[in-house]
Amino acid sequence: MANHKSTLKRNRSDYKRRLRNRYYSKTMRNAVRRFMKIEDKQEAEKQMPKLVAMVDKLAKKNILHKNKAGNVKSRMSRHLNTLS
Repeated sequence: MANHKSTLKRNRSDYKRRLRNRYYSKTMRNAVRRFMKIEDKQEAEKQMPKLVAMVDKLAKKNILHKNKAGNVKSRMSRHLNTLS
């Protein structure tokens, strides 16, 4: 266990940040999962901008790596283009 006050505080803040990051990551993954199950092109086109904004925001906050964000957006775009 840490002995310094600053280290104890750092542990507390890291724990809170970790929980918050996990929540945002899981929310994004669930949203992408739901998007990939959509079969209606109009519904997918309506959802796409919201998801792209979510992924970009997570990449900007360094919760998600920028390359991973690009891969996720590319995957969603490919799914959208395959719908008819």
